[in-house]
Amino acid sequence: MSIGNSPEGERPFDDASEEARPSVGRALQQARIAAGLTVDDVSTATRVRISIIHAIEADDFAPCGGDVYARGHIRTLAKAVHIDPAPLLAQYDAEHGGRPSPTPAAPLFEAERIRPERRGPNWTAAMVAAIVAVIGFVGFTLIKGGDDTGGNSNLAGDAATEASATPTPKSKKPADPKPEPSDSAIAAAPQDKVTVKVSAVDGRSWISAKDHNGRQLFDGLLKQGQSKTFQDSSKINLILGDAGAIDLFVNGKKIEDDWQPGAVERLTYTKGDPQAG
Repeated sequence: MSIGNSPEGERPFDDASEEARPSVGRALQQARIAAGLTVDDVSTATRVRISIIHAIEADDFAPCGGDVYARGHIRTLAKAVHIDPAPLLAQYDAEHGGRPSPTPAAPLFEAERIRPERRGPNWTAAMVAAIVAVIGFVGFTLIKGGDDTGGNSNLAGDAATEASATPTPKSKKPADPKPEPSDSAIAAAPQDKVTVKVSAVDGRSWISAKDHNGRQLFDGLLKQGQSKTFQDSSKINLILGDAGAIDLFVNGKKIEDDWQPGAVERLTYTKGDPQAG
């Protein structure tokens, strides 16, 4: 039986110099042993590598790759061993210079504002108003002119006839608006490229994305309800700070994976996927 895989073989020894409150790593180790779980059990449940779990339980957070990842691992492991992660996170922040400030998210896709449809002048209404005005003028002339209405009536009638005979200009038909890109267009991704869409459905998550050359495509916080799409000619490398909050689509297909809340995932996708890299 390997060391670290048996709860009985990992009983912490008494240390008189240890403070009343155990360290973050020791607290996680004690909770795991009390729950009757091995390191392998926790690794299988959380998908956190065995080497990282051993390092955290020894209070070595360097393999986590930074405070953001360390906090995510602490939260994930605490939930796996059935303890509240909040006190451990507060203790970690106090021992490591406070909670890291979130990286400001780059501008995400901004919904295109819908412009009001531009319409041509309403010539029909103008012509109706003109005819009404002419009829009103004719009536006024008949009342006021008395016996002299004959010539004026003919004049007014000619004016009305001329106005009604004027062709009504046709309003210009507005051009059909170009269809906006939709999820179906994203789903129909070109086969010669890899297209990855990340959506924060169940909460916010820090996201990092790089292309096949290692060039940074995005590094920031994706708020709940927001999405981000990345595309490259051969490969997309992803890091998800809280994979449990994310829905992932690769080349138009949803990745079905049971990621735990707070779990940090490092993923690579290429043409012909979906499959975790």
